[in-house]
Amino acid sequence: MQLAVWTYEGPPHVGAMRVATAMNGLHYVLHAPQGDTYADLLFTMIERRGKRPPVTYTTFQARDLGKDTASIFQNAARDAYERFQPQALLVGASCTAELIQDDPAGLAEALNLPCPVIPLELPSYQRKENWGAAETFYRVVRQLIDKDVRPAAREGRRPLVNLLGPCALGFRHRDDVAEVSKLLGTLGIDVNCVAPLGAAPDDIRTLGRADFNIVLYPEIGGEAARWLEQALGQPAIRTVPIGVSATAEFIEEVSALAGVDPTTALTDEASRMPWWSRSVDSTYLTGKRVFIFGDATHAIAAARIAHEELGFEICGLGCYNREFAREMRAAAKLYDIEPLITDDHLLVEDAILNAAPELVLGTQMERHIAKRFGIPCAVISSPVHVQDFPARHSPQMGFEGANVIFDTWIHPLVMGLEEHLLTMFRDDFEFSDTAGPSHLHGKSHAAPPEAARQPALHADVQSDVSLAELPVAEAGSWTAEAERELKKIPFFVRGKARRNTEAYATAQGRNVIDLVTLYDAKAHYAR
Repeated sequence: MQLAVWTYEGPPHVGAMRVATAMNGLHYVLHAPQGDTYADLLFTMIERRGKRPPVTYTTFQARDLGKDTASIFQNAARDAYERFQPQALLVGASCTAELIQDDPAGLAEALNLPCPVIPLELPSYQRKENWGAAETFYRVVRQLIDKDVRPAAREGRRPLVNLLGPCALGFRHRDDVAEVSKLLGTLGIDVNCVAPLGAAPDDIRTLGRADFNIVLYPEIGGEAARWLEQALGQPAIRTVPIGVSATAEFIEEVSALAGVDPTTALTDEASRMPWWSRSVDSTYLTGKRVFIFGDATHAIAAARIAHEELGFEICGLGCYNREFAREMRAAAKLYDIEPLITDDHLLVEDAILNAAPELVLGTQMERHIAKRFGIPCAVISSPVHVQDFPARHSPQMGFEGANVIFDTWIHPLVMGLEEHLLTMFRDDFEFSDTAGPSHLHGKSHAAPPEAARQPALHADVQSDVSLAELPVAEAGSWTAEAERELKKIPFFVRGKARRNTEAYATAQGRNVIDLVTLYDAKAHYAR
């Protein structure tokens, strides 16, 4: 465990909270001190859920450590059952409570509660949040499922599937489920159960009714799907339908397993991404350098879309969940790059600076990093903040998800170009600050006096963290005048211009990079 300002994943008991919060009729009794009671913040403020998470804390304090903390847990478990009457109860300990070794599983079993009790052993100092969610869902499925429930005869009925992996606090999980369900309906396939999101313990018992499973999010649903394949013989589809190509492959695989005709779904004209990516407006995006980091599933899918469907160059690819290191290495090999597998955001920041991308696709951490260095960024993966839980329908999966992805990725680049053009023409008499708004008339809309505007004229230069934060060339430092001139270069080639100028200055033995050096370097590389 490492102390950090930012973290990509919480401890594993947060993953268990996500499963409990996603389901109905399930309650989680967490042996935890007062400082670990932050579930409400995660789910009601960030995810904007309409109800509080079903978590009861023992909230023992420092003075309780000299007493019987086991009885505190038992009282909390008994009270939670009497108050909430859950169909099943999860019991476990937080990372802090794990140290006092009270054994919540044994203590809960001794209570003989009239509902299934699912004990969780989540090693907080070896594992993290996604693993905790996957382990919790696996334990729920294994303990609650009725192995005698099997698929009915296929004649005279539509195929049935389970959608596994959608969870609370997941990146666009709600919208992905709606989009995939709609896609399956087009194929004539019904959904037996979505789990854990929206499922109750009774729904888990009947998972065996489905003909096969679809694993939408391997980080959470993969382990349970493997067990169902072994225990019940249920096949599983593991192709994640993010992007046009992956969605087409997903439709083909599902149709083959269900024995249906994929033609109707494949000819869906709802996706405009292929046309947009071939249009004249998108040609200037071809070859743009993109750095991708997030959970393995979304990062690998994003790399495929960027490379195959938008013509970007992958200059960095990585994930923070080490359990999927093998899959990430295999994906990075396709683009002939070294994968970055780490949960240290400072290493990711260094990698972004060294790669000098023109677009960053990542989590909310990468969004902050990119903002500091003036690089366009789009969020593709958890962890995310409240703005990435939109009220509107905004999926990542299916053909409509491909449309959303195109808009999300391209708009930062387009707006960045527009911002650059405004800056580049700032000194023009027609577009300068002194001209006032061009669409308004009359003296009442004139710009404020020069003295009042003066601090703002150079604010962009003074606050341009990207220039200040980037490493200084060995040949020497940049003059303020040269920095301002560099900023007039379009953002998508500015990094290359900086590197070329610094390399030229080093070769020429110039200790200070001024305007003359900048123009000389430009002339040198233009030959």
